Amino acid sequence: MDNESIVYGCIKHLPFGSLQERKASCFHNRRAIRQLPQADEWPFLCREMFSVPGDDLMGGTFQTQVIHFGMSYRAVEYEWEHWVAKFESLLKNMYWVNAVVHLETELSGFHTFVWDSAEVYHEPSDMPLRVRCEWAREGAIS
Repeated sequence: MDNESIVYGCIKHLPFGSLQERKASCFHNRRAIRQLPQADEWPFLCREMFSVPGDDLMGGTFQTQVIHFGMSYRAVEYEWEHWVAKFESLLKNMYWVNAVVHLETELSGFHTFVWDSAEVYHEPSDMPLRVRCEWAREGAIS
């Protein structure tokens, strides 16, 4: 049986500014997700794995735009730096305050990666991103 990896998380954007500016930044984020390929080169980072809420309370956005995602892979941890590079490329093109990625692996446990904006929120730019990682492993080491 092949080793399965599960990747899931969310990107949070707390829109600021006028109503028009808030709507524009949320629309920009939806467009960034829609522009992802359906199935790109391994390891996949594709639009099908993302879900973007609507603009209003009934559409899923009270104040914070929460874009969630998830996908099952075959041992993506061996290509993790490539996946992270694709994810950070997406983040650089979006508005956000925080992003969290959970990586669950059969062999190397559970990892949580967190990106926090250096400013109040991140605007689309090529500025370097900061990430921190937490690691946990269940069970005894044999």
